[in-house]
Amino acid sequence: MAMPTTKPSTFLLFPWGLLSIVLVLGLNLTLNNEWFSKNWSWIALVLIIPAAILENFKVGYSTMRIMFMKVVYSLISFLLVGMAFGSALNGWHIARFQKIEGVKTITLPWYVLLALGVLLLIQVAQLFSMLKAVKREFMQLDPDQ
Repeated sequence: MAMPTTKPSTFLLFPWGLLSIVLVLGLNLTLNNEWFSKNWSWIALVLIIPAAILENFKVGYSTMRIMFMKVVYSLISFLLVGMAFGSALNGWHIARFQKIEGVKTITLPWYVLLALGVLLLIQVAQLFSMLKAVKREFMQLDPDQ
């Protein structure tokens, strides 16, 4: 008898880590630099800890749809952070070596780089945990085991 299939919860499909990365970058770009530099630790705490906890809930659910969406969202996360880091590095290069005035670039302070690095490490850890769960699921289906 076939088991009825159910759709995974939106909670499991929602990209919590990607949302945190977008919020960190968005807050860095829009907020006053003085205010953000004073309160960065609280902002990082409010964005990083919940993202890690909520992403960790996905590990127990190893359906292919959740795995696929997790990989897609992780790739988008790495793309966004890479583009932000590249733009910041380009701005540093223009200011330091080319000395061109009036060029708009993204400035990423050390605490934003740290927050983005931690969020990417969470993404990598979650990917490996989910791959391990999928391997365990496939091993159960293997008739030789």
